[in-house]
Amino acid sequence: MRLDRKVATAVAAVVVLVMSLAGSASLASDLTRAELPAPACSPGTTVVTDDGPVCGVAGPEVRSWQGIRYGAPPVGNLRWKPPRRPAPWTEPFAATAEGNQCAQPSGAGPGSDNEDCLNLTVRVPAKAGPGPFAVMVQIHGGGFLLWKPQDASRLVTAGNVISVEVNYRLGIFGFLAHEAFGAHAGNYGLQDQQAALRWVQRNIARFGGDPHNVTIYGASAGGSSVCAHTTSPASAGLFHRGISESGEYNSLLGVDTVWQAQDCKAKLPTEKQAHRAGARFATAVGCGVAAEAAACLRGAPAATLLKQAGHGREPDSGTIAPIVNGTTLPMSPGEAFATGRVNDVSLMHGVARDETQLPSASTPADYDRLVNQQYGKHAAAVRRTYPLARFPAPAPFLAFRTIVADSNSVCPSALNNERLARHIPVYAYQMDATDVPPQFFVDPTKPNGAYHIAEWLLLIPDGVKLNPNQQVLSDQLVAQWTGFARTGDPTVDGTPRWDPYTEDNPVVMSLNAAGDSQLTTEIPRQHKCELWNPLTPFTGRR
Repeated sequence: MRLDRKVATAVAAVVVLVMSLAGSASLASDLTRAELPAPACSPGTTVVTDDGPVCGVAGPEVRSWQGIRYGAPPVGNLRWKPPRRPAPWTEPFAATAEGNQCAQPSGAGPGSDNEDCLNLTVRVPAKAGPGPFAVMVQIHGGGFLLWKPQDASRLVTAGNVISVEVNYRLGIFGFLAHEAFGAHAGNYGLQDQQAALRWVQRNIARFGGDPHNVTIYGASAGGSSVCAHTTSPASAGLFHRGISESGEYNSLLGVDTVWQAQDCKAKLPTEKQAHRAGARFATAVGCGVAAEAAACLRGAPAATLLKQAGHGREPDSGTIAPIVNGTTLPMSPGEAFATGRVNDVSLMHGVARDETQLPSASTPADYDRLVNQQYGKHAAAVRRTYPLARFPAPAPFLAFRTIVADSNSVCPSALNNERLARHIPVYAYQMDATDVPPQFFVDPTKPNGAYHIAEWLLLIPDGVKLNPNQQVLSDQLVAQWTGFARTGDPTVDGTPRWDPYTEDNPVVMSLNAAGDSQLTTEIPRQHKCELWNPLTPFTGRR
Protein backbone atom coordinates (compact mmCIF):
# COMPACT_ATOMS: atom_id res chain seq x y z
CA MET A 1 0.00 0.00 0.00
CA ARG A 2 1.43 3.38 -0.96
CA LEU A 3 0.58 6.83 0.29
CA ASP A 4 -0.67 9.26 -2.31
CA ARG A 5 2.40 11.53 -2.58
CA LYS A 6 1.08 14.84 -3.79
CA VAL A 7 4.08 17.07 -4.42
CA ALA A 8 3.96 20.71 -5.39
CA THR A 9 5.55 21.72 -8.68
CA ALA A 10 5.51 25.47 -8.22
CA VAL A 11 7.16 27.70 -5.66
CA ALA A 12 5.05 30.04 -3.58
CA ALA A 13 6.65 33.12 -2.05
CA VAL A 14 7.82 32.64 1.50
CA VAL A 15 5.86 35.04 3.67
CA VAL A 16 7.23 37.07 6.54
CA LEU A 17 5.12 35.36 9.18
CA VAL A 18 7.05 32.08 8.75
CA MET A 19 9.49 33.03 11.51
CA SER A 20 9.05 29.95 13.64
CA LEU A 21 10.03 27.21 11.22
CA ALA A 22 12.91 24.85 11.40
CA GLY A 23 14.13 26.27 8.09
CA SER A 24 16.07 24.81 5.23
CA ALA A 25 18.57 26.50 2.98
CA SER A 26 17.48 24.25 0.18
CA LEU A 27 13.79 25.14 0.57
CA ALA A 28 13.36 26.36 -2.98
CA SER A 29 14.83 23.24 -4.53
CA ASP A 30 12.80 21.16 -2.04
CA LEU A 31 9.55 22.68 -3.25
CA THR A 32 10.28 22.73 -6.97
CA ARG A 33 11.33 19.11 -7.17
CA ALA A 34 9.17 17.28 -9.69
CA GLU A 35 7.52 14.11 -8.52
CA LEU A 36 9.60 11.09 -9.40
CA PRO A 37 8.73 7.42 -9.15
CA ALA A 38 9.66 5.96 -5.77
CA PRO A 39 13.04 4.21 -5.91
CA ALA A 40 13.13 0.47 -5.68
CA CYS A 41 13.84 -1.12 -2.32
CA SER A 42 17.39 -2.23 -1.58
CA PRO A 43 17.93 -5.94 -1.00
CA GLY A 44 17.92 -6.98 2.61
CA THR A 45 15.96 -3.99 3.92
CA THR A 46 12.62 -5.66 4.66
CA VAL A 47 11.47 -5.17 8.24
CA VAL A 48 8.21 -6.65 9.48
CA THR A 49 6.42 -4.06 11.64
CA ASP A 50 3.35 -4.94 13.65
CA ASP A 51 1.22 -3.36 10.90
CA GLY A 52 2.97 -4.98 7.95
CA PRO A 53 6.33 -5.36 6.21
CA VAL A 54 8.29 -2.37 4.90
CA CYS A 55 11.41 -2.18 2.78
CA GLY A 56 13.76 0.77 2.34
CA VAL A 57 16.99 2.10 0.90
CA ALA A 58 20.46 1.02 2.03
CA GLY A 59 22.87 3.90 1.57
CA PRO A 60 26.59 3.79 2.33
CA GLU A 61 26.11 5.53 5.70
CA VAL A 62 22.37 5.44 6.42
CA ARG A 63 19.62 2.88 5.90
CA SER A 64 16.24 4.60 5.59
CA TRP A 65 12.54 3.78 5.52
CA GLN A 66 10.39 6.78 4.55
CA GLY A 67 6.67 7.44 4.71
CA ILE A 68 5.70 4.51 6.96
CA ARG A 69 2.09 4.78 8.09
CA TYR A 70 1.66 4.91 11.85
CA GLY A 71 -2.01 5.97 11.70
CA ALA A 72 -5.04 5.52 9.51
CA PRO A 73 -5.81 8.44 7.17
CA PRO A 74 -7.66 10.96 9.41
CA VAL A 75 -10.26 11.75 6.76
CA GLY A 76 -14.03 11.54 6.53
CA ASN A 77 -15.47 10.37 9.83
CA LEU A 78 -11.94 10.16 11.29
CA ARG A 79 -11.33 13.88 10.80
CA TRP A 80 -11.02 15.48 14.28
CA LYS A 81 -10.86 12.16 16.05
CA PRO A 82 -7.94 10.61 17.93
CA PRO A 83 -5.57 8.72 15.61
CA ARG A 84 -6.25 5.08 14.93
CA ARG A 85 -3.94 2.29 13.86
CA PRO A 86 -3.69 1.87 10.08
CA ALA A 87 -5.26 -1.09 8.31
CA PRO A 88 -2.68 -3.90 8.32
CA TRP A 89 -0.97 -4.96 5.09
CA THR A 90 0.81 -8.10 3.96
CA GLU A 91 2.88 -7.09 0.93
CA PRO A 92 6.08 -5.10 1.63
CA PHE A 93 5.46 -1.35 1.50
CA ALA A 94 8.21 0.38 -0.48
CA ALA A 95 9.22 3.01 2.06
CA THR A 96 11.66 4.66 -0.33
CA ALA A 97 10.23 8.16 -0.88
CA GLU A 98 9.18 11.01 1.38
CA GLY A 99 5.70 10.68 2.85
CA ASN A 100 2.98 13.29 2.46
CA GLN A 101 3.33 16.39 4.57
CA CYS A 102 0.16 17.37 6.37
CA ALA A 103 -2.49 19.81 5.14
CA GLN A 104 -1.43 23.42 5.71
CA PRO A 105 -1.85 26.91 4.28
CA SER A 106 0.79 28.42 2.04
CA GLY A 107 3.69 30.04 3.80
CA ALA A 108 6.69 27.70 3.90
CA GLY A 109 5.68 26.59 0.43
CA PRO A 110 2.60 26.33 -1.74
CA GLY A 111 0.54 24.67 0.96
CA SER A 112 -1.31 21.37 0.86
CA ASP A 113 -4.84 20.08 1.39
CA ASN A 114 -3.77 16.43 1.75
CA GLU A 115 -4.97 15.03 5.06
CA ASP A 116 -3.55 11.54 4.49
CA CYS A 117 -0.28 12.29 6.24
CA LEU A 118 0.19 10.24 9.40
CA ASN A 119 3.55 8.82 8.43
CA LEU A 120 7.09 8.72 9.74
CA THR A 121 10.62 8.06 8.56
CA VAL A 122 13.23 5.85 10.21
CA ARG A 123 16.97 6.35 9.58
CA VAL A 124 19.52 3.90 10.98
CA PRO A 125 23.36 3.89 10.89
CA ALA A 126 24.51 1.61 8.10
CA LYS A 127 27.17 0.09 10.32
CA ALA A 128 25.79 -1.87 13.21
CA GLY A 129 26.93 -0.67 16.62
CA PRO A 130 27.24 -2.44 19.95
CA GLY A 131 23.86 -3.06 21.47
CA PRO A 132 20.63 -1.34 20.37
CA PHE A 133 20.79 2.29 19.18
CA ALA A 134 19.40 5.21 21.15
CA VAL A 135 16.40 6.74 19.35
CA MET A 136 15.85 10.44 18.59
CA VAL A 137 12.30 11.35 17.52
CA GLN A 138 12.05 14.68 15.69
CA ILE A 139 8.93 16.83 16.15
CA HIS A 140 9.07 19.60 13.58
CA GLY A 141 8.40 23.31 14.10
CA GLY A 142 6.21 25.75 12.22
CA GLY A 143 3.80 27.17 14.80
CA PHE A 144 1.76 23.93 14.76
CA LEU A 145 0.55 25.25 11.42
CA LEU A 146 3.22 24.68 8.77
CA TRP A 147 6.19 22.68 7.53
CA LYS A 148 7.42 19.11 7.78
CA PRO A 149 10.26 17.13 9.40
CA GLN A 150 13.80 17.32 8.07
CA ASP A 151 16.37 14.69 7.19
CA ALA A 152 18.44 14.13 10.34
CA SER A 153 21.01 11.85 8.75
CA ARG A 154 23.84 13.91 10.25
CA LEU A 155 22.71 13.01 13.75
CA VAL A 156 22.53 9.37 12.69
CA THR A 157 26.01 9.20 11.21
CA ALA A 158 27.89 11.46 13.63
CA GLY A 159 26.00 10.48 16.77
CA ASN A 160 25.36 6.79 16.17
CA VAL A 161 21.62 7.06 16.89
CA ILE A 162 18.41 6.17 15.10
CA SER A 163 16.33 9.07 13.80
CA VAL A 164 12.54 8.96 13.60
CA GLU A 165 10.94 11.96 11.85
CA VAL A 166 7.19 12.46 12.24
CA ASN A 167 4.42 14.15 10.26
CA TYR A 168 1.42 15.08 12.41
CA ARG A 169 -1.85 16.94 11.84
CA LEU A 170 -1.40 20.71 11.73
CA GLY A 171 -3.47 23.82 12.17
CA ILE A 172 -7.22 23.53 11.94
CA PHE A 173 -7.06 19.76 11.25
CA GLY A 174 -4.84 19.11 14.25
CA PHE A 175 -6.37 21.41 16.83
CA LEU A 176 -9.97 22.52 16.13
CA ALA A 177 -12.22 21.94 19.14
CA HIS A 178 -16.02 21.95 18.96
CA GLU A 179 -18.67 20.74 21.38
CA ALA A 180 -20.10 18.51 18.65
CA PHE A 181 -16.85 16.49 18.64
CA GLY A 182 -17.50 15.37 22.22
CA ALA A 183 -15.73 15.94 25.50
CA HIS A 184 -12.02 16.79 25.50
CA ALA A 185 -11.91 17.66 21.80
CA GLY A 186 -8.83 19.23 20.24
CA ASN A 187 -5.10 18.47 20.47
CA TYR A 188 -5.27 15.84 17.74
CA GLY A 189 -1.84 16.88 16.49
CA LEU A 190 -0.32 16.16 19.91
CA GLN A 191 -2.21 12.86 19.97
CA ASP A 192 -0.67 12.01 16.59
CA GLN A 193 2.77 12.62 18.06
CA GLN A 194 1.88 10.27 20.91
CA ALA A 195 0.66 7.65 18.42
CA ALA A 196 4.02 7.89 16.64
CA LEU A 197 5.80 7.39 19.98
CA ARG A 198 3.65 4.32 20.64
CA TRP A 199 4.67 3.03 17.18
CA VAL A 200 8.29 3.53 18.22
CA GLN A 201 7.73 1.57 21.42
CA ARG A 202 6.19 -1.32 19.47
CA ASN A 203 8.49 -1.40 16.47
CA ILE A 204 11.83 0.36 16.84
CA ALA A 205 13.60 -2.73 18.20
CA ARG A 206 12.97 -4.35 14.80
CA PHE A 207 15.15 -1.61 13.26
CA GLY A 208 17.88 -2.03 15.87
CA GLY A 209 16.65 0.68 18.23
CA ASP A 210 16.19 0.69 21.99
CA PRO A 211 12.58 1.41 23.01
CA HIS A 212 13.88 2.09 26.53
CA ASN A 213 16.10 4.94 25.34
CA VAL A 214 13.93 7.39 23.38
CA THR A 215 14.58 11.14 23.17
CA ILE A 216 12.10 13.54 21.61
CA TYR A 217 13.44 16.81 20.26
CA GLY A 218 12.28 19.79 18.25
CA ALA A 219 12.61 23.52 17.70
CA SER A 220 9.99 26.26 18.07
CA ALA A 221 6.60 24.48 17.95
CA GLY A 222 8.64 21.28 18.14
CA GLY A 223 10.17 22.59 21.37
CA SER A 224 6.70 23.52 22.61
CA SER A 225 5.59 19.97 21.79
CA VAL A 226 8.39 18.61 23.97
CA CYS A 227 7.09 20.77 26.83
CA ALA A 228 3.57 19.45 26.22
CA HIS A 229 4.68 15.81 26.34
CA THR A 230 6.70 16.48 29.48
CA THR A 231 3.39 17.30 31.18
CA SER A 232 0.84 15.14 29.32
CA PRO A 233 -0.30 12.08 31.30
CA ALA A 234 -0.81 10.25 27.99
CA SER A 235 2.89 10.66 27.16
CA ALA A 236 4.16 9.04 30.36
CA GLY A 237 6.47 6.14 29.53
CA LEU A 238 6.58 6.89 25.80
CA PHE A 239 9.94 8.72 25.98
CA HIS A 240 12.75 9.14 28.45
CA ARG A 241 14.44 12.40 27.50
CA GLY A 242 13.45 15.58 25.70
CA ILE A 243 15.26 18.47 24.02
CA SER A 244 13.17 21.64 23.82
CA GLU A 245 14.75 24.21 21.50
CA SER A 246 13.27 27.72 21.49
CA GLY A 247 9.96 26.53 22.90
CA GLU A 248 9.30 29.94 24.50
CA TYR A 249 8.38 32.39 21.74
CA ASN A 250 4.86 33.78 22.22
CA SER A 251 4.30 37.45 23.07
CA LEU A 252 4.43 37.85 26.84
CA LEU A 253 1.63 40.41 27.32
CA GLY A 254 0.61 42.06 24.08
CA VAL A 255 -0.59 41.32 20.60
CA ASP A 256 0.96 38.18 19.11
CA THR A 257 0.94 38.95 15.40
CA VAL A 258 2.23 35.55 14.37
CA TRP A 259 0.97 32.62 16.44
CA GLN A 260 -1.92 31.61 18.69
CA ALA A 261 -0.80 31.32 22.34
CA GLN A 262 0.96 27.97 22.27
CA ASP A 263 4.45 27.99 23.75
CA CYS A 264 6.07 26.49 26.86
CA LYS A 265 5.21 29.47 29.09
CA ALA A 266 1.84 30.57 27.65
CA LYS A 267 -1.56 30.36 29.23
CA LEU A 268 -3.23 28.15 26.63
CA PRO A 269 -6.89 28.51 25.64
CA THR A 270 -9.29 26.60 27.86
CA GLU A 271 -11.64 23.97 26.48
CA LYS A 272 -14.53 26.41 26.95
CA GLN A 273 -12.73 29.15 25.03
CA ALA A 274 -11.79 26.69 22.29
CA HIS A 275 -15.40 25.52 21.98
CA ARG A 276 -16.55 29.11 21.49
CA ALA A 277 -13.89 29.62 18.82
CA GLY A 278 -14.92 26.35 17.20
CA ALA A 279 -18.58 27.40 17.08
CA ARG A 280 -17.64 30.67 15.38
CA PHE A 281 -15.47 28.80 12.89
CA ALA A 282 -18.27 26.33 12.13
CA THR A 283 -20.72 29.15 11.48
CA ALA A 284 -18.23 30.87 9.18
CA VAL A 285 -17.93 27.77 6.98
CA GLY A 286 -21.69 27.17 6.89
CA CYS A 287 -21.90 24.54 9.65
CA GLY A 288 -23.57 26.62 12.33
CA VAL A 289 -26.50 24.28 13.10
CA ALA A 290 -25.37 22.66 16.35
CA ALA A 291 -27.06 19.30 15.79
CA GLU A 292 -25.41 18.91 12.39
CA ALA A 293 -22.10 20.62 13.06
CA ALA A 294 -19.87 17.55 13.41
CA ALA A 295 -21.08 15.86 10.22
CA CYS A 296 -21.08 19.15 8.34
CA LEU A 297 -17.51 20.01 9.35
CA ARG A 298 -16.26 16.51 8.58
CA GLY A 299 -17.86 16.72 5.16
CA ALA A 300 -16.51 20.16 4.28
CA PRO A 301 -13.75 20.39 1.64
CA ALA A 302 -10.28 20.68 3.13
CA ALA A 303 -9.57 23.76 1.03
CA THR A 304 -12.61 25.54 2.50
CA LEU A 305 -11.47 24.82 6.04
CA LEU A 306 -7.91 25.91 5.33
CA LYS A 307 -9.09 29.16 3.76
CA GLN A 308 -11.24 30.06 6.74
CA ALA A 309 -8.59 29.13 9.31
CA GLY A 310 -5.85 30.96 7.43
CA HIS A 311 -2.84 31.57 9.63
CA GLY A 312 -4.91 31.81 12.79
CA ARG A 313 -5.05 35.59 12.99
CA GLU A 314 -8.16 36.08 10.87
CA PRO A 315 -11.61 36.45 12.47
CA ASP A 316 -13.35 33.17 13.31
CA SER A 317 -10.29 31.05 12.49
CA GLY A 318 -10.90 28.45 15.18
CA THR A 319 -8.09 26.95 17.27
CA ILE A 320 -4.95 25.99 15.37
CA ALA A 321 -2.63 25.00 18.23
CA PRO A 322 -2.80 23.16 21.57
CA ILE A 323 -5.45 23.91 24.18
CA VAL A 324 -6.10 22.75 27.73
CA ASN A 325 -8.59 20.00 26.90
CA GLY A 326 -8.49 18.15 30.22
CA THR A 327 -6.93 14.91 28.99
CA THR A 328 -4.05 15.38 26.56
CA LEU A 329 -3.23 18.59 28.43
CA PRO A 330 -4.91 18.90 31.84
CA MET A 331 -3.22 22.31 32.23
CA SER A 332 -0.83 24.59 30.37
CA PRO A 333 2.76 23.27 30.40
CA GLY A 334 4.00 26.35 32.26
CA GLU A 335 1.48 25.74 35.04
CA ALA A 336 2.46 22.07 35.20
CA PHE A 337 6.13 23.07 35.47
CA ALA A 338 5.29 25.46 38.31
CA THR A 339 3.28 22.85 40.21
CA GLY A 340 5.53 19.86 39.55
CA ARG A 341 3.03 17.87 37.51
CA VAL A 342 5.58 16.53 35.06
CA ASN A 343 6.53 13.12 33.73
CA ASP A 344 9.66 11.30 34.90
CA VAL A 345 12.00 12.42 32.13
CA SER A 346 15.22 14.45 31.71
CA LEU A 347 15.34 17.61 29.61
CA MET A 348 17.71 19.80 27.69
CA HIS A 349 16.00 23.16 27.47
CA GLY A 350 16.96 26.52 26.01
CA VAL A 351 16.41 29.44 23.66
CA ALA A 352 18.47 31.81 21.52
CA ARG A 353 19.64 35.09 23.04
CA ASP A 354 18.13 37.46 20.43
CA GLU A 355 15.11 35.61 19.12
CA THR A 356 12.00 37.53 18.17
CA GLN A 357 8.61 36.65 16.74
CA LEU A 358 7.22 40.17 16.41
CA PRO A 359 7.58 43.03 13.89
CA SER A 360 10.78 45.05 14.22
CA ALA A 361 11.22 48.76 14.96
CA SER A 362 12.90 50.99 12.39
CA THR A 363 12.37 54.42 13.97
CA PRO A 364 11.99 55.87 17.48
CA ALA A 365 8.29 56.22 16.75
CA ASP A 366 8.13 52.51 15.91
CA TYR A 367 9.91 51.72 19.16
CA ASP A 368 7.41 53.75 21.23
CA ARG A 369 4.38 52.37 19.40
CA LEU A 370 5.46 48.74 19.67
CA VAL A 371 6.48 49.04 23.31
CA ASN A 372 3.06 50.52 24.09
CA GLN A 373 1.30 47.82 22.07
CA GLN A 374 3.14 44.93 23.68
CA TYR A 375 3.59 46.04 27.28
CA GLY A 376 0.65 48.37 28.01
CA LYS A 377 0.75 49.72 31.57
CA HIS A 378 4.32 48.45 31.93
CA ALA A 379 5.59 50.41 28.89
CA ALA A 380 7.13 53.22 30.92
CA ALA A 381 9.13 50.77 33.02
CA VAL A 382 10.26 48.99 29.86
CA ARG A 383 11.51 52.24 28.33
CA ARG A 384 13.41 53.10 31.50
CA THR A 385 15.03 49.67 31.53
CA TYR A 386 15.90 49.70 27.82
CA PRO A 387 16.57 53.37 26.91
CA LEU A 388 17.28 53.98 23.23
CA ALA A 389 20.38 56.00 24.14
CA ARG A 390 22.08 52.85 25.42
CA PHE A 391 21.93 51.08 22.03
CA PRO A 392 24.13 51.62 18.97
CA ALA A 393 22.64 52.24 15.54
CA PRO A 394 20.19 51.05 14.43
CA ALA A 395 19.05 51.75 17.98
CA PRO A 396 15.26 51.24 17.55
CA PHE A 397 15.80 47.86 15.92
CA LEU A 398 18.33 46.63 18.48
CA ALA A 399 16.45 47.98 21.49
CA PHE A 400 13.12 46.41 20.55
CA ARG A 401 14.81 43.16 19.47
CA THR A 402 16.42 42.97 22.91
CA ILE A 403 13.19 43.73 24.75
CA VAL A 404 11.25 41.10 22.83
CA ALA A 405 13.90 38.43 23.28
CA ASP A 406 14.23 39.09 27.00
CA SER A 407 10.50 39.24 27.73
CA ASN A 408 9.23 36.53 25.40
CA SER A 409 12.02 33.97 25.40
CA VAL A 410 15.14 34.37 27.51
CA CYS A 411 13.61 35.16 30.91
CA PRO A 412 10.64 32.76 30.56
CA SER A 413 13.11 30.04 29.56
CA ALA A 414 15.24 30.79 32.63
CA LEU A 415 12.14 30.71 34.82
CA ASN A 416 11.08 27.37 33.36
CA ASN A 417 14.58 25.99 34.01
CA GLU A 418 14.13 26.94 37.65
CA ARG A 419 10.64 25.42 37.84
CA LEU A 420 11.57 22.17 36.11
CA ALA A 421 14.82 21.62 38.00
CA ARG A 422 12.87 21.24 41.24
CA HIS A 423 11.40 18.01 39.88
CA ILE A 424 13.49 16.51 37.07
CA PRO A 425 17.07 16.72 35.69
CA VAL A 426 17.50 19.79 33.46
CA TYR A 427 20.42 20.82 31.26
CA ALA A 428 19.89 24.47 30.36
CA TYR A 429 21.40 26.34 27.42
CA GLN A 430 21.32 29.64 25.60
CA MET A 431 22.34 29.98 21.96
CA ASP A 432 24.70 32.99 21.91
CA ALA A 433 26.46 32.55 18.56
CA THR A 434 25.67 35.54 16.34
CA ASP A 435 27.29 34.52 13.06
CA VAL A 436 25.09 31.57 12.05
CA PRO A 437 24.14 31.86 8.35
CA PRO A 438 20.64 33.34 7.97
CA GLN A 439 17.80 30.95 7.33
CA PHE A 440 15.07 31.74 4.83
CA PHE A 441 12.90 33.57 7.38
CA VAL A 442 15.72 35.90 8.50
CA ASP A 443 16.37 39.27 6.83
CA PRO A 444 20.11 39.14 6.07
CA THR A 445 20.33 42.95 5.97
CA LYS A 446 19.44 43.25 9.69
CA PRO A 447 21.63 42.70 12.77
CA ASN A 448 19.60 39.68 13.90
CA GLY A 449 22.11 38.39 16.44
CA ALA A 450 21.52 34.90 17.79
CA TYR A 451 18.15 34.46 16.10
CA HIS A 452 15.25 32.08 16.68
CA ILE A 453 16.27 28.41 16.27
CA ALA A 454 19.71 29.38 14.89
CA GLU A 455 21.19 26.20 16.37
CA TRP A 456 18.88 24.07 14.21
CA LEU A 457 20.84 25.01 11.09
CA LEU A 458 24.04 23.84 12.81
CA LEU A 459 22.47 20.53 13.82
CA ILE A 460 21.01 19.91 10.35
CA PRO A 461 22.98 22.16 7.94
CA ASP A 462 21.14 20.78 4.87
CA GLY A 463 23.87 21.72 2.44
CA VAL A 464 24.77 25.10 3.96
CA LYS A 465 28.53 25.75 3.89
CA LEU A 466 29.83 26.64 7.34
CA ASN A 467 32.98 28.58 8.11
CA PRO A 468 35.55 27.06 10.51
CA ASN A 469 34.13 28.85 13.58
CA GLN A 470 30.61 27.70 12.78
CA GLN A 471 31.78 24.17 12.00
CA VAL A 472 33.32 23.79 15.45
CA LEU A 473 30.02 24.73 17.10
CA SER A 474 28.07 22.54 14.70
CA ASP A 475 30.19 19.51 15.60
CA GLN A 476 29.87 20.35 19.29
CA LEU A 477 26.06 20.59 19.12
CA VAL A 478 25.71 17.29 17.30
CA ALA A 479 27.94 15.62 19.90
CA GLN A 480 26.03 17.15 22.82
CA TRP A 481 22.54 16.48 21.46
CA THR A 482 23.27 12.87 20.53
CA GLY A 483 25.38 12.29 23.64
CA PHE A 484 22.44 13.36 25.77
CA ALA A 485 20.20 11.00 23.78
CA ARG A 486 22.56 8.08 24.31
CA THR A 487 23.44 8.58 27.97
CA GLY A 488 21.34 11.37 29.50
CA ASP A 489 24.44 13.55 29.87
CA PRO A 490 25.50 16.12 27.21
CA THR A 491 29.09 16.15 28.52
CA VAL A 492 30.87 13.96 25.99
CA ASP A 493 34.35 13.86 24.47
CA GLY A 494 35.13 16.96 22.41
CA THR A 495 32.66 19.19 24.27
CA PRO A 496 32.86 21.40 27.37
CA ARG A 497 31.63 20.14 30.71
CA TRP A 498 27.90 20.74 31.08
CA ASP A 499 26.50 20.46 34.59
CA PRO A 500 22.78 20.15 35.27
CA TYR A 501 20.85 23.22 36.36
CA THR A 502 20.03 23.09 40.07
CA GLU A 503 18.86 25.57 42.69
CA ASP A 504 22.34 25.57 44.22
CA ASN A 505 24.13 25.63 40.86
CA PRO A 506 21.88 27.46 38.33
CA VAL A 507 24.24 27.10 35.38
CA VAL A 508 23.33 27.59 31.74
CA MET A 509 25.52 26.51 28.83
CA SER A 510 26.26 29.56 26.67
CA LEU A 511 26.66 28.07 23.19
CA ASN A 512 29.19 29.97 21.12
CA ALA A 513 31.27 29.45 18.01
CA ALA A 514 34.97 28.55 17.75
CA GLY A 515 35.06 26.46 20.91
CA ASP A 516 33.99 29.35 23.17
CA SER A 517 30.96 27.73 24.81
CA GLN A 518 30.97 27.93 28.60
CA LEU A 519 28.73 27.68 31.64
CA THR A 520 27.31 30.89 33.09
CA THR A 521 24.98 32.03 35.88
CA GLU A 522 24.68 35.60 34.56
CA ILE A 523 21.73 35.32 32.17
CA PRO A 524 18.93 36.49 34.52
CA ARG A 525 20.90 39.62 35.44
CA GLN A 526 22.04 40.38 31.89
CA HIS A 527 18.51 40.08 30.50
CA LYS A 528 16.65 42.09 33.17
CA CYS A 529 14.64 39.12 34.37
CA GLU A 530 13.72 40.94 37.56
CA LEU A 531 11.39 43.01 35.34
CA TRP A 532 9.94 40.12 33.35
CA ASN A 533 9.58 37.22 35.79
CA PRO A 534 6.65 38.76 37.76
CA LEU A 535 4.79 39.26 34.48
CA THR A 536 5.22 35.68 33.23
CA PRO A 537 2.18 33.36 33.50
CA PHE A 538 1.97 31.11 36.59
CA THR A 539 4.68 33.02 38.47
CA GLY A 540 4.71 32.18 42.16
CA ARG A 541 3.08 28.74 41.84
CA ARG A 542 4.85 25.77 43.42
